[in-house]
Amino acid sequence: MLTLDLSAKVAVITGATSDLGRVMVRTLSQCGANIAINYLRNAELAATLVNEVEAAGGRAIAVQADITSEGQINAMRDRVLETFVSVDIVVNNAVIQYDWKSVLEQDIEDYEGQFRSCVLHNVLMAKAFVPSMIERGHGGRVIGINTECAMQNFASQSAYVSGKRGMDGVLRILAKEIGEHQITVNQVAPGWTISARDRAAGSEIQPGYTKSVPLARRGTDQEIANVVAFLASDLSSYITGAYIPVCGGNVMPTI
Repeated sequence: MLTLDLSAKVAVITGATSDLGRVMVRTLSQCGANIAINYLRNAELAATLVNEVEAAGGRAIAVQADITSEGQINAMRDRVLETFVSVDIVVNNAVIQYDWKSVLEQDIEDYEGQFRSCVLHNVLMAKAFVPSMIERGHGGRVIGINTECAMQNFASQSAYVSGKRGMDGVLRILAKEIGEHQITVNQVAPGWTISARDRAAGSEIQPGYTKSVPLARRGTDQEIANVVAFLASDLSSYITGAYIPVCGGNVMPTI
């Protein structure tokens, strides 16, 4: 029987208190991983997640860090390694939120924010955590959360797409640079995903969106987290450099 067994693995998840981040914390923990829960402002929710993981028999710590700051990411690395000794899985999920506008109306600061939280975020996390993976010699996993928008290029998405497409380039190159160490680097690209916020608001059904989706529905946060768990596991050991849409076929990379 195939199982997603992450027992004795340590995962760092950035933006872990977000709607999707929380589900990834629970899912990887349920697979046996110890979790470092990164947050920026929501210390209370981060503590609640730690308690939830521990109540289910797992181990977790909450670590505050701004993922656009090299100093804060390095401080987070030191705290995580002090607690868990090693890191096997890095999930780069955090991103700065902003109001989407046309190119002519979008503030320059929004482009800079997307560059920092998509491109630099992934660069800084790699610099912080990959060297210790290489030194240990047991491989590892780097997983970036991208978006279907990177293939759609719709009006008003320019800042977001520019950041995510830059992130895509960085992670594809990183996959080539560290592959010899059996460290895989992959991206999960969700569509417009149903989250706890949608369930609370009763906004799960969006006909205007799903009419273009071959599976004729929106995906769920759990479905995204399931793919992250797969990529974090040994079952994905020969997959690297991949951009994997989890969007019901709404976008389809071509060959």
